[in-house]
Amino acid sequence: MKQIFIFIAAMLVCASCGNKSNMKENIVGNPSTIEIKNAKGFNVRNGGNGIRLVDVKDPQKGNSRSYHFALVPHGNNSKTPDGYTRIEVPIKRTILMTMLQLSNFTALNAHDVVKGITGTKNLFNKDILERVKRGDIVKIGVEGNFDTELVLAANADVIFISPFKRGGYDAIKESGVPLVPHLGYKELDPLGQAEWIKFVGMFIGKEKEANKVFEQIESRYNTLKAKVAKTKEKPTILSGEMHGGNWYAVGGKNYLAQIFRDAGADYVIHDENTGGVPIEFESLYAKAANADYWRILNSFQGDFSYEALEKSEKRNTLFKAFKERKVIYCNMKRTPYYEISPVEPDKVLADFVAIFHPELMPDDYKPTFYKLLK
Repeated sequence: MKQIFIFIAAMLVCASCGNKSNMKENIVGNPSTIEIKNAKGFNVRNGGNGIRLVDVKDPQKGNSRSYHFALVPHGNNSKTPDGYTRIEVPIKRTILMTMLQLSNFTALNAHDVVKGITGTKNLFNKDILERVKRGDIVKIGVEGNFDTELVLAANADVIFISPFKRGGYDAIKESGVPLVPHLGYKELDPLGQAEWIKFVGMFIGKEKEANKVFEQIESRYNTLKAKVAKTKEKPTILSGEMHGGNWYAVGGKNYLAQIFRDAGADYVIHDENTGGVPIEFESLYAKAANADYWRILNSFQGDFSYEALEKSEKRNTLFKAFKERKVIYCNMKRTPYYEISPVEPDKVLADFVAIFHPELMPDDYKPTFYKLLK
């Protein structure tokens, strides 16, 4: 009898182990599970009872203010944890403040959720433009000068904001709509910026799709990065232009500087700055006079050219990259750069690799954003 009891107990333990194993497998293998790999600005925890706890902070500052949201499925009456703003998901209506945010919704085929944007200047997406024309999406004005009535008319469930930009959100706080910081633009890792698609996916019920899109982005980016890592030559590159007496160049810790490095180039600025840095021409020239390439991103009406670059600043002709016609250029008047590049860092990387190391790319490669200026 004792032996039978021991046998049954052992069987129950094994069954329990199997169930635990299956439960773990189901959790880990669940396509709706959100695992953060590169992004530093948000994290996700299981709050129990089907609730996700999402914490948001400035990815560049560890001790910055943090924001806390409890994503609760519709119909779930569980108590919201203290310190967390309750948001019932999936949301059906939202307002966006930046093109970076819009890129996430475009990649997830979720334009139907977008009910408000700040404006349509330099906007390329035909579907969004048509929705604005029909009145399905309202233009609420620019940051710092919002039209409160239009904000209310959008009847949004949440408003995605950029709290460290110009702001001006006091006027819309009174609407009672939760303001959710989207800080992808502050990520220093290109894949970290792209991973904010998972953040949006949680709010709109498209976690599975967000995971799949990011997985593909990550795979393409890292595969190309690994190829580049085997090359020995590293051309140098400068970035930016003169404006108002100063040269505004991205800092050495900026995500674009990281893309330069991943593409097999040496960015001439090696400081610890993360954003745009104003530098006097003489100081910049001392660093970049002999740089092999020069990257420029601007909005130019018409055809940008070396003549236009010389006309804007005579001293531009002094740079080696100008003399040897190695300016890498993207015109935002003709390319939806900020509208889609946040979720296509692999394509930005490929554009630079095609220029720095053309032997690694197909002969018929067609650039998406950047190409050598003719």
